[in-house]
Amino acid sequence: MTLPNPVDFSGRSVIVTGGTKGIGFVIAETFLAAGANVLVCGRNEPEKLPSADGRTAAFKSTDVRDPADAAALVQDAVDRFGRLDVLINNAGGSPDADAATVSPRFVEKIVALNLLAPFNVAQAANAVMQTQDNGGAIINIGSVSGIDPQPGTAAYSAAKAGLLVLTKALALEWAPKVRINHITTGLIRTEAAAEVYGPDGGAAVTEIIPMERMAVPSDIANSCLFLASSLSSYVTGTDIAVHGGGEYPARYLATHPELFTRTSS
Repeated sequence: MTLPNPVDFSGRSVIVTGGTKGIGFVIAETFLAAGANVLVCGRNEPEKLPSADGRTAAFKSTDVRDPADAAALVQDAVDRFGRLDVLINNAGGSPDADAATVSPRFVEKIVALNLLAPFNVAQAANAVMQTQDNGGAIINIGSVSGIDPQPGTAAYSAAKAGLLVLTKALALEWAPKVRINHITTGLIRTEAAAEVYGPDGGAAVTEIIPMERMAVPSDIANSCLFLASSLSSYVTGTDIAVHGGGEYPARYLATHPELFTRTSS
């Protein structure tokens, strides 16, 4: 028996929101390496776009919080590539903020970026995918904050929790043509996030993760590749936790101090 290559995306079209930097940049590179045509978006075009094997992602300036901009992004992919097979809703994020004093405007902007924007782009993508013989796949990039919030992340955590439930709801409504899944990301090592993890670059943080390391962007990209491929053709409305096993509970760490010395031994 000969099996086809499930991660051959030649001739297929992919949108990666927030694909100009960080995790999204690597996701875009990964799909390019798999043969896909890739369109990335952001507020401003970067000096360098994702590329792989001599091929470079296309770019469209987009504010995904604006429904009209989101629809135009999807139409641009169809105009360029003739179809849309995969949408990766990766754009998101938030600085920490004190919930007791944060402004209503701040909360609105964080919810708009992390919850409303993914819906905007997904709605436009679904309208195209439903007309295609092979349908399509939508992948929402969430966060462990949506299920295990930390201080300073009230608006962000609430929005990410909503994104997880939105994924499940849309999967019910848009099946069988369109599959929609969610990735819960844990701590991820990127240049932008390095200072967040302390002066040691995150060495201490890794001690509370069962896999003994933070994720790297390729861990998320490879999971996207799986969820977009034929390997997951019967997978929809689900959540894949890519967080290295999560974090050891505080009560366990309090009674097992040796965990804090394993990285220095």
